[in-house]
Amino acid sequence: MTLRNLGWTVHGDGRKIAPGAVVAPDERLSWPRTIGIGMQHVVAMFGATLLVPTLTGFPVNTTLLFSGVGTMLFLLITRNRLPSYLGSSFAFIAPLIASQQHGPGAQIGGVLVTGLVLVAVGLAVKAAGRKVIDAVMPPAVTGAIVALIGLNLAPVATGNFQTQPLVATVTLVAILLATVAGRGMVARLGILIGVVVGWVFATLTGNLAEGAADTIADAAWFGLPEFHTPEFRLSAILVTLPVVIVLIAENVGHVKAVSEMTGRNLDDLAGDALVADGLATTLAGSFGGSGTTTYAENIGVMAATRVYSTAAYWVAAATAVALAFIPKFGALIFTIPTGVLGGATLVLYGLIGMLGIRIWQDNRVNFNNPVNLTAAAVALIAGIGNLTLTVGGIELEGIAWGSAGIIVAYPVLKWLYVTLGEGRHAKFHH
Repeated sequence: MTLRNLGWTVHGDGRKIAPGAVVAPDERLSWPRTIGIGMQHVVAMFGATLLVPTLTGFPVNTTLLFSGVGTMLFLLITRNRLPSYLGSSFAFIAPLIASQQHGPGAQIGGVLVTGLVLVAVGLAVKAAGRKVIDAVMPPAVTGAIVALIGLNLAPVATGNFQTQPLVATVTLVAILLATVAGRGMVARLGILIGVVVGWVFATLTGNLAEGAADTIADAAWFGLPEFHTPEFRLSAILVTLPVVIVLIAENVGHVKAVSEMTGRNLDDLAGDALVADGLATTLAGSFGGSGTTTYAENIGVMAATRVYSTAAYWVAAATAVALAFIPKFGALIFTIPTGVLGGATLVLYGLIGMLGIRIWQDNRVNFNNPVNLTAAAVALIAGIGNLTLTVGGIELEGIAWGSAGIIVAYPVLKWLYVTLGEGRHAKFHH
């Protein structure tokens, strides 16, 4: 890629956008306006990206660093054609919490391997097209896996909520009001607004952890992020690998969304997007950051501003990297009370679960079909109930059993239904 490929033409006069027009990925407004919009992208990704390390115990500054670096990598690999911010993926929360007993090395080892698998999927998509994804993971399977990943975390959310119920309730109500009654950026930043409101309420009512103020005061203004070396434990890897399903769905969906909003066919970038996110996740897992994914929050900013310029994302990425070298910022984030996290995660984990339901709905999955019905039912209960079994000395939890189980069982059940059951006389309906 040449430096010329990384340039942008100025849209119109660089100040105004004509009615019905958009600023395309290879265009930009004046630099002051571009920087301002880039800062909006930083604000949009903050609440979600920083919540993941807060919940999992990962270093905030390290996660922020690889979020910014990963975004730069994504823009380079997609040749500046696909605007996107790579923030922390919520799908990693459950497996990272499940593998906490193994230590941070094993946790990021699972992230690293997941990234490598996503790279392999991306290369396969580049070679064979999207049909390879549809063949291995039809909507009935994808929706079940996404749903169980979110719903598996329900006990964590309710446990945090019960620790500080008043603070959690204030946080939850603030999120719901901002998301449902808010307009524009207020609605899109509902989680962040709710967390800030809950945080302030906890501070005023004496519900911050003892010594929180001292922790912030003692943290340096400038310093290096905290790095870890990955370790590879099969149990941690197997619990984390199902996240690949979510990352594929999010990346492919992002490509489709941006294509529709910009009026450009970007399907040829689906493989590149998967490879880029895979490499960004691998890089994060190599040094102690959480895995990444394309962010719907930033799609909202683009829709509101009609600016799809990748220049704004370079600004956002550079800002995230700069903040990563301010330890005081990371210390501040870690003072968020348990009750605030409980109120926020009650919504967030449910939203992940509902995303799986939405995949079924959007693809009109037929649950009158016993294959779809029984495969999804078993997978969901294994995930929600956190079915934990030890095989060959390796402890596997509900996410691993539910995800692997439906991927293996679904084609077998489909074959049985078509060959031996009622489906032998009729065409199989998804």
